Amino acid sequence: MLKTIEAIIDEKGTLRFLEPIQLPKKRRVIITILNEEPTEEAFNLALLSEAALATDWLRPEEDKAWSHLAQLPSL
Repeated sequence: MLKTIEAIIDEKGTLRFLEPIQLPKKRRVIITILNEEPTEEAFNLALLSEAALATDWLRPEEDKAWSHLAQLPSL
């Protein structure tokens, strides 16, 4: 299944999603860089969602849920 997700990428290559994303396991991605700057609203939304996601990701339950990935070989 293909899914399109809007994000913002800065000059250093840091990718910020405009909405939370959860996947059942690792996935390959293709990134298309558009020839336009993001709106101020979209940029602010990306910054706000980063803090919300960080709060969720830093819970002990998340560490336990994803601990099996540490056993996979490096890519």
